[in-house]
Amino acid sequence: MLLGTYSPALVISSVIVAVLASYTALDMAGRITTATGRAALWWLAGGATAMGIGIWSMHFVGMLAFSLPIATGYDTGITLLSLVIAVALSAFALWLVCQPTLPASRLVGGAVVMGAGVASMHYTGMAAMRMAPAIYYDPFLFAASVVIAIAASGAALWIAFRLRGEGGHTRKLRLGAALVMGTAIVGMHYTGMFAAQFPVGSICGAARDGASSVWLAPVILVGTLAVLAIALITSILDLRMEARTSVLASSLAHANQELSHLALHDSLTQLPNRVLLEDRLDRAIGAAKRQGGMFAVMFLDLDGFKAVNDAYGHRIGDMLLREIAQRLGKAVRGEDTVARFGGDEFVVIAPVMEAADAADVAQTILRAIETPVTAGGHELRVSSSIGIAMYPGDGHDQHELLSNADAAMYHAKASGRARFSYFETSMQQNVHDQLQLLQDLRRAIASGELIL
Repeated sequence: MLLGTYSPALVISSVIVAVLASYTALDMAGRITTATGRAALWWLAGGATAMGIGIWSMHFVGMLAFSLPIATGYDTGITLLSLVIAVALSAFALWLVCQPTLPASRLVGGAVVMGAGVASMHYTGMAAMRMAPAIYYDPFLFAASVVIAIAASGAALWIAFRLRGEGGHTRKLRLGAALVMGTAIVGMHYTGMFAAQFPVGSICGAARDGASSVWLAPVILVGTLAVLAIALITSILDLRMEARTSVLASSLAHANQELSHLALHDSLTQLPNRVLLEDRLDRAIGAAKRQGGMFAVMFLDLDGFKAVNDAYGHRIGDMLLREIAQRLGKAVRGEDTVARFGGDEFVVIAPVMEAADAADVAQTILRAIETPVTAGGHELRVSSSIGIAMYPGDGHDQHELLSNADAAMYHAKASGRARFSYFETSMQQNVHDQLQLLQDLRRAIASGELIL
């Protein structure tokens, strides 16, 4: 048999390429898993190409590291066929590990298919030498190389599936995993090389018209390292861009949430404002219509707030309003809505089983507001007058309900304050009469019609 020798530099180069190709495969699996739509397909195609070239290059450089005491070369067509096999099995491997699950049966089947593909690639590459007589393979070592290929493929698939996520910790684990996978791939290759035996007098048919091994090794090494480096750099840059986009999207969502909150809530008390109150009223009316229920609309006005504002200023008045808003939020039930209507006026929407239940809610609110408030070193006492309008009896839309609850509130205030009143039809007429009287008096003053 012809005795061959190995180039230490090319052997080391093949090991480095195997480790780098393994790391690229693990990185591509992570990128494909996180990508969606057409981007995932592009990452699969690019990842399969880079990974396939890397694995093929490792095998081919390993073969080029082996030299015989005769002129050798490699058939271009058969060599390219082995490259196609490497890219195809890489695409299959990446597709398999990017599935949602990897049960044992699928892992074993994938390992067999991929191992057979790796062995086919290697022995197809060996066939590119077109040796005459043909290369003889030791049956035991040949079988061992196939078994190693299947075992290495199974380990690679399992590792890639487990480490397909993203993150600093995962990337560190990939480095160790790439060393293990690269060693397994190198072990399969050189087992297959040791299985090859070349009879004395063998002639390489591709030595004359095939690619020369003299210049092929550096060209393949440089080209492969360039492809793998481009793939990894693209992956890293895309991952950083994705992280920045995610941060930007999160910031934008947070900003939109804050803007939405500002648009629907009172800036002083953080309670729902009139815009959100109208929406809640429409929802309450719709729910009551569908389910045949009822709810109370309570209109609150603080008794004595103007005197506090005039005596201590708006800063103390604002502190008082914030404290009252907090007390209202604690006094009502979880299903109730408290909104600031404007100034020292608040509105409560309270679902009830019957009209009498609204009195319990109103009493709780009155007691909560009557407790003294300490603001700016001053002990302040205010009370509240509450008007109650019931849906559907006291109005069919939000305008009617608010107007009638407001009329009932004025009736409670006129009746002595610090109390509540249910709406009655006569109250609205009284309000209209008082408004008309006020307008008549103002007109009379302007026209000089008042005479003593």
